[in-house]
Amino acid sequence: MAVFRRDSLVTRQLLRLVLLHTAWEVGSAQVRYSVPEESKHGTFVGRLAQDLGLEVAELVSRMFRMVSSGRRDYFEVNLQSGVLFVNSRLDREELCGQSPLCAIDLEVIVDKPLRIFHVEVEIQDINDNAPVFSVNEQNLSIAESLTLPGSHFPLEGASDADVGTNSLLTYKLSPNEYFTLDLQKNDEHSDGLILVLKKSLDREDTPVHYFLLTATDGGKPELTGTVQLVITVLDVNDNAPVFNQSVYKTRLFENAADGTLVTKLDATDLDDGINKDISYSFSSFVPLSGRDVFTIESNTGEIRIKGQLDFEKNKVYDLQIQADDKGNLPLSGHCKVLIDILDVNDNAPELAVTSLSLPVPEHASPGTVVALISVSDRDSGDNGKVTCSIPPNLPFRLVSTFKNYHSLVLAEAVDRERVSEYKIVVTARDEGAPSLSASSSILVAISDVNDNAPAFPQPVYTVFVKENNPPGAHLLTVSASDPDLRENAFVSYSVVERSVGEQPLSSYISVHSESGHIYALQPLDYEELQVLQFQVSARDAGLPSLCGNVTVQLFVLDANDNAPAVSPAGSVRGSLGPELVPLSASAGHVVGKIRAVDADSGYNAWLRYEVQEPGAAGPFRVGVYSGEISTTRALEEADGPSQRLVILVKDHGEPALSATATVILSLVESPQAVKWDSRPRGGSEGPLVDTNVSLMIAICSVSGLFVLVIVVYVGLRCHPGPEVMCGPGKATMVCASEVGSWSYSQRQSRNLCVGKGTAKDDLMVFSPNFPNSWENGEAGKGQVLTPNPSGMVSPWSHGFSGTPAGGPPKPQDQWTLRKHAAEGNLPATFAATGRAPPMACCPRHALGVLVPGAAPGPFSLGEQYRQTKGESCFNFKKF
Repeated sequence: MAVFRRDSLVTRQLLRLVLLHTAWEVGSAQVRYSVPEESKHGTFVGRLAQDLGLEVAELVSRMFRMVSSGRRDYFEVNLQSGVLFVNSRLDREELCGQSPLCAIDLEVIVDKPLRIFHVEVEIQDINDNAPVFSVNEQNLSIAESLTLPGSHFPLEGASDADVGTNSLLTYKLSPNEYFTLDLQKNDEHSDGLILVLKKSLDREDTPVHYFLLTATDGGKPELTGTVQLVITVLDVNDNAPVFNQSVYKTRLFENAADGTLVTKLDATDLDDGINKDISYSFSSFVPLSGRDVFTIESNTGEIRIKGQLDFEKNKVYDLQIQADDKGNLPLSGHCKVLIDILDVNDNAPELAVTSLSLPVPEHASPGTVVALISVSDRDSGDNGKVTCSIPPNLPFRLVSTFKNYHSLVLAEAVDRERVSEYKIVVTARDEGAPSLSASSSILVAISDVNDNAPAFPQPVYTVFVKENNPPGAHLLTVSASDPDLRENAFVSYSVVERSVGEQPLSSYISVHSESGHIYALQPLDYEELQVLQFQVSARDAGLPSLCGNVTVQLFVLDANDNAPAVSPAGSVRGSLGPELVPLSASAGHVVGKIRAVDADSGYNAWLRYEVQEPGAAGPFRVGVYSGEISTTRALEEADGPSQRLVILVKDHGEPALSATATVILSLVESPQAVKWDSRPRGGSEGPLVDTNVSLMIAICSVSGLFVLVIVVYVGLRCHPGPEVMCGPGKATMVCASEVGSWSYSQRQSRNLCVGKGTAKDDLMVFSPNFPNSWENGEAGKGQVLTPNPSGMVSPWSHGFSGTPAGGPPKPQDQWTLRKHAAEGNLPATFAATGRAPPMACCPRHALGVLVPGAAPGPFSLGEQYRQTKGESCFNFKKF
């Protein structure tokens, strides 16, 4: 029978003849066999080829080979029959020691196509080791008379190199009338063999006793070992030393320093004088392995380290300790010290590399196997867990095939013109603390083919730019590399054009064709554009030209460039605020609420309210963050007929921006609405304000006529007065940014007043979500504005009830603040004159003012208004 035998030379030749394949498939099948240890050469293990699903006739042509995890070839395969058989002697105890599971891992590799199979052969234990005692004779000294029946004396048991039932030991003592044996389970590490005294000894009768101790294992056939017990009977017996515990347990790290205290033993003797003095020592049963690394102080009982511990050599030490008194006939006490050695990460991983396919052509497909790597670590637990890695930015990757096996495979296309060979350092690192590592270098040669396109080092570039940047500011640099030569490696950059709204992308940014520097062509505005995503193309000068793209994400960061703006708000009752404040109002009475908004974001949009005038001495206060105006105390006639409050609203930006609102409150004996003033602080409040104040004083003078006041109040509210705000000059238009922030002077005072003979007209905010019907010339179809469920029409809530079917407005209707500033359309106040209806700005902009009125006006809630599209703004007409 022809047998395929490998030597190191043949192995190297065969491994270098493995052909490259366009796809690499790793065999997932695993085959498990078992064979008894000490099997002879040629012993049948299994039909390997058949179990792996391979044809026997193809084994030679597919270059069937087997790699063992051990240092010897314990198994071989007959290539003519596909049978796996034993090649050399198997000694389980030599291979695996006392480990309960012993297996040899084999890797079977075949070509055409390349496949790897994992085969595991379990080595079964046989009873080929007899129990062995460490010494041929064990000596004990026992005092006569004073040693009572039932006394225990520890004995050293035997050991068996086998495992399982083959290592289970039973003990038998030669027949006698004085002693018997007792086997105690001390812990998970060992059993305690105890000699028990049945009958008191008499030295005058028998000074020395000789017994034969036999240990028998549980194998079939049974194997035995013997040791002779020599027991000397002492003439004097008093009180023997007694330990405070029979078994001491402790743990040590294997890197514990020389001289480290392990434990301190404590034994006592009830005698007096010299018979009470105790000397500690190791029992004669303690092996040399324990005596070499531990020492015991005879007077104190301290056990210390005197050598180097090694978890990999000995995980547990079982020390028998003896305490002897110093009487003429010393008596002894015994205890056991169990020392568990804890593993530390003191063994670096071991790494072996087997090359499979060299050189690698540059057109090789991803997944091509380059090398097979095996790793191991002598430590345990996490200290023995090993991970493999290779340096980044290489066209290779590691794939874990089986436990402790990795394959180095081609991860992407390679180019010989760029790199003709790769020196790959494979690093095996364990998970200990600190971690240890080992490395091995693989030199991978690349054979030549040709094609390379420019490539960026990353798929996405992300850049953050603060708004209001200067034109021409450098944003970032993109870079692509082409590993080709001469003109094929010359790379030029360009922006992939697209539209941003109605503007081309090239109006916002540009890229330098040679350097890849990207510049901003105009200042960016966070309120108009928060994110700009585009692609940059890199193209070489070859024929045909090849190119690569990369995505650039530009995030515009907010700056505090928008001052707070007062926006509509209602009273605490959810309706329009009162015009008058009753003198009967108690402390804490809510007069109204100011709301302001800021088009910025974050801290730049976090607003704070405070009363600027008349200060803390006044009877009114404003909530720091809520904007609620309430009384600080009960109102008195001494407070005057009216109060003028100047409310400062400022954000938390750096530097902080602010706006003010002037509130005029009339104090009357019956509740009325509060009038709000939105004029600038520094200017005159206007003759109409004085008229309103006089009117309020007149109303207060006749407040006793409650019924008359109600009639007048109802009449004023129902009077179809002009739907305008008072103030000189023609109506002006107020526009805001797309998020509803006022973009005029940072310190503007607003004063709303009522025209003569009219009700308190309340302005409302119209949501920027205008329907498409306005753009399509359908303004005459009567779109209806209705309040949201909270009772307010506000750009800060949900705007219009429902969602317009037409979607958002077109970009050409989205006016910006810069256009209004250029045309001089930014107003100084919110006042409008004449009888023109109030106007809301163009799409994407919102009009916002303070809403103090309590009675419904021409723009009050519950009424409907028709939307019509004007030339540059939208007029809302009641119908």
